[in-house]
Amino acid sequence: MNKILFDTRWIGEHGIGRFAKEIYKSSTLKKPLKLNGNPAGMFDIIKLTAYLFYERSYFYSPGYNSPFFFLKRSIITIHDLNHIDFLENSSFLKRLYYNLILKRACRKCKTIFTVSEFSKQRIVSWSNIDEAKVFVLGNGVSESFNLNVPDCYYDFKYILVVGNRKAHKNEARALEAFLNANIDKQVKIVFTGSSSVSLDSVIKAHGAIDRVIFAGRTSDQELASLYKSAEFLLFPSLYEGFGLPVIEAMACGTPVITSNTTSLIEISKDSALHVDPTSTASIKNAIEQLFYDHELKLKLSSKGLVVAKRFVWDEIRSKFDEQINKILQNN
Repeated sequence: MNKILFDTRWIGEHGIGRFAKEIYKSSTLKKPLKLNGNPAGMFDIIKLTAYLFYERSYFYSPGYNSPFFFLKRSIITIHDLNHIDFLENSSFLKRLYYNLILKRACRKCKTIFTVSEFSKQRIVSWSNIDEAKVFVLGNGVSESFNLNVPDCYYDFKYILVVGNRKAHKNEARALEAFLNANIDKQVKIVFTGSSSVSLDSVIKAHGAIDRVIFAGRTSDQELASLYKSAEFLLFPSLYEGFGLPVIEAMACGTPVITSNTTSLIEISKDSALHVDPTSTASIKNAIEQLFYDHELKLKLSSKGLVVAKRFVWDEIRSKFDEQINKILQNN
């Protein structure tokens, strides 16, 4: 077994998909898994297990799927335990899968990759395994995010929120804090993506339709420009296994307000303004502080650029290759 089967079904442009796409560029000898369908589907475990019965190579998943058998030659990735720790984003079937299938896979598989020390400790605690079995790879910043991207076409000052409307992103509270903040009322807040019922409710309550912009779906290049021209990124998420928007914004020289919890304080260190994400007042105060304190903006921008340089895909792929090659050599 000198090659690994790579579950290429995870490859995409965002989240786990981006991670899978970048890791697939590694120099490790690999071949794509010849399966169709959603790798996170409830019945995929049957297809995957049957496939590995005939294909005797090591199997690697950049996401949270695994076979039921053949775990001794399986390597999995768990980015976070959001579906266990944040029930608003989960379902009974998803939690059942994690607690019955994925926990067993953690105990029996060869190696587990994850993206932060926070996620590692949660995985170890939840599955009751030796922490030596879990290896932190991290995440990388795409080359699209840098200081040289063109400015955004918006002709007004704005604060940026990057998210997907899921409950743990805490966006309704972020919007409430922005609309209550004592700052210039000409300043707008820009959300990537489209609106939601909860955001529409806040907008209506404040009569603030003219201060809230939804940028829709954006390419990396468009998102980079949004980062660069923003006053700052507002990212008070309640739960993150990593928190890539924080690092992307920093790579563009943009100051960041983020949470003092989960992985966010780990990756941003002292290079962001931290808030209690459960407190609207804490977020509001941080918005006011960073909006008016020009020296703090410059300080966070400078320190953020240094932090962003720690998250380079080439280095992450090298760590991945090193761990995979150890497994293959010891086979």
